[in-house]
Amino acid sequence: MLPQVVDVLVVGSGPAGLAAAVAAKRGGAERVLIVERDREAGGILQQCIHNGFGVELLKEDLPGPSYAQHFIDQARRLGIELLLDAMVLEVQVPFVAHAISRGQGYIEVQARALVVATGARERTRAQIRLPGTRPAGVYTAGMAQRFVNVEGFMPGKRFVILGSGDIGMIMARRLTFEGATVDRVIEIMPYLTGLTRNYVQCLLDLEIPLHLSHTVGRVIGGSRVEAVETVQVDAQRRPVPGTEEVVPCDTLLLSVGLLPEVELLQTLGAALDPITGGPVVDQSMQTTVHGLFAAGNVVHIYDLVDWVTEAGLLAGTSAALYARGELHGGLQHVAARPIHVRVGNNVRYVVPQLLDAGCLSQGEHKIQLRVLHPVEEPAWVRVVAGNEQIVRKALRYARPGEMITVVMDSKAVERLRLGEELTVSVLPR
Repeated sequence: MLPQVVDVLVVGSGPAGLAAAVAAKRGGAERVLIVERDREAGGILQQCIHNGFGVELLKEDLPGPSYAQHFIDQARRLGIELLLDAMVLEVQVPFVAHAISRGQGYIEVQARALVVATGARERTRAQIRLPGTRPAGVYTAGMAQRFVNVEGFMPGKRFVILGSGDIGMIMARRLTFEGATVDRVIEIMPYLTGLTRNYVQCLLDLEIPLHLSHTVGRVIGGSRVEAVETVQVDAQRRPVPGTEEVVPCDTLLLSVGLLPEVELLQTLGAALDPITGGPVVDQSMQTTVHGLFAAGNVVHIYDLVDWVTEAGLLAGTSAALYARGELHGGLQHVAARPIHVRVGNNVRYVVPQLLDAGCLSQGEHKIQLRVLHPVEEPAWVRVVAGNEQIVRKALRYARPGEMITVVMDSKAVERLRLGEELTVSVLPR
């Protein structure tokens, strides 16, 4: 029998959700429940059969399912309850979750703290307004990944991939291994949007061309994709007349970005960041709603699963403290006057966006960010409080596809208490 009252409820069992549940249990939460809409735990990791997971956190190079299983096993050993094939329909504040399960029907769960780890979804053809006919054979890269790696189905034979995101590049390699032809990867931006290591291992090593500053101008086909028309774009991402090229293919994959799944957070009233699309959080991963925490790709899109797990561990630890009444202060108190973390020169966004000075410990705190434009030379990350620089970090380069982490040590935190606003910038050295 599932508990009707829990200390911490976690929605989502991907890497962030599993880590949050494990950390909450180890942090003193007696009853922790994970609700997962899929038939098995692990989230997107179950279809990511390539290696590269756990190198930073576990010091192992694992495929996605093995990485997920590591934390599933921990959750089971700790006695964390997992409700699979279930959907959270609504959550009311104070937290009462209404869910429906295939096996148990309607379920109502009360929780002292809630962690939302619902991940992200892919942008579709409609969201990027891709013109042309509407034939079969246009897939998101993640859907193609599920077809090939989980369902054992090849969606095509000759591919063009739009977007140089990590999933798209990884699928270029995977499809090639399965005997398909990947004609090219095209990217509308003048720079790579995924990790450099994936470009090297998935495209360069297999001699798959990458065409920067290009996009698909038109999809061509009747019942099935027959070709795509590619076109070069200028600095304003407008098509350059005369550069059109018709590329024969039977399948177009879209790797054009991810959007945080924030619908549940929205209904609970959490403030959202207009750039990340995810919730505004503080250093404990608490949102602007009392006792509501978020972690993983629902907050912002990470480049490594290890950092998703790390965020989940922080959110779960914080949720356990909150459930015990030990996380005092918080952004819900107007009197706390949270410190705003602002974007400065060449910074697209920062997380966390707010810091509660009343809750900052003497330990380390991390700020994560992405740059607007690549800096292919040595650079500095500068964190300034008022007019005082409190952190400076040297970088070999800075690229939009690679997340940057800045650590504020205890000395920086002490100086941080004096200011009410931080500005983070990335500048050439």
